[in-house]
Amino acid sequence: MTKVTYREAVRSGLREALQRDARTFLMGEDVGKYGGTYACSKGFLDEFGPERIRDTPLSESTFVGAGIGAALGGMRPIVEVMTVNFSLLALDQILNNAATLRHMSGGQFSVPLIVRMATGAGRQVAAQHSHSLEGWYAHIPGITVLTPATVTDARGMVLSALEAPDPVFIFEHAYLYSMEGELDEGPHAVDISRAVVRRPGSDISLLTFGGSLWKALAAATQLAQEGIEAEVVDLRVLRPLDRDTIVSSVRKTHRAVVIDEGWRTGSFAGEVSAQIMEEAFYDLDAPVTRVCSEEVPIPYPKHLEDAALPSVEKILRTVRAICRPGNRFARLGER
Repeated sequence: MTKVTYREAVRSGLREALQRDARTFLMGEDVGKYGGTYACSKGFLDEFGPERIRDTPLSESTFVGAGIGAALGGMRPIVEVMTVNFSLLALDQILNNAATLRHMSGGQFSVPLIVRMATGAGRQVAAQHSHSLEGWYAHIPGITVLTPATVTDARGMVLSALEAPDPVFIFEHAYLYSMEGELDEGPHAVDISRAVVRRPGSDISLLTFGGSLWKALAAATQLAQEGIEAEVVDLRVLRPLDRDTIVSSVRKTHRAVVIDEGWRTGSFAGEVSAQIMEEAFYDLDAPVTRVCSEEVPIPYPKHLEDAALPSVEKILRTVRAICRPGNRFARLGER
């Protein structure tokens, strides 16, 4: 085990991808001389040269489209979009080209493209740069959507995505870049088809992904001191969603809270809730509950931003309400 930051783990994965396959190149805004907006490609221009580390104009539709074309031509492009809100400028290329070309060509063409972008709030960058739109992309057939929350996933998912024949979108929560963690020195690639139970428990399932994973783990630690053992499931792959791991956890604990930094209305948490209701309704001792961001553009002032986002305290209040003695749904310890 080696302690590294999330940023260093991403950089390690990108470097290994570039070293592993000569067809791989990185392109995006400020990825070259500047070293990346979040320093994930620092030093790469000197190491790999301008043919493989390509700075692009401020035109997301153009350079995402160029990445799609390069993938169709046999290359293995990694496209970096600075923040998730800017990806909306490339949504036509993503939805109507990257995600559909295999289907529309009857399987003749594949698009082995990786698109990385920073997502999430909590950094006081105001309403235009604090979106959590992973759930929007998880709605699109034809692509894989990943949300690495640990340093091991931050490195390994890049390498696994490099082997995928179809587009893979990696959403890196910007709040995590400076987070330190223990990097697993085992096999570098990780399974990009399965969720992971990060903390086992027996009383309630906390289902989440990305930056909210650490809030759920912190809440679970505090709940354990109160006699409530929460199981924390890191969804980490939003498309294809690992329904089996979700349902297995809920059938064990009989309660579920879904934590999602997206807005509540139309949130990915709503999709997870619906799948639980479809597959495990008769195993539930309480309604599935969601903890999401408030229905407002994310504020700039720190105290208002904190109030708008899911928090450890909000998770604790929600779990206590479900599990408290006297709750007509609560049957803790009866099974």
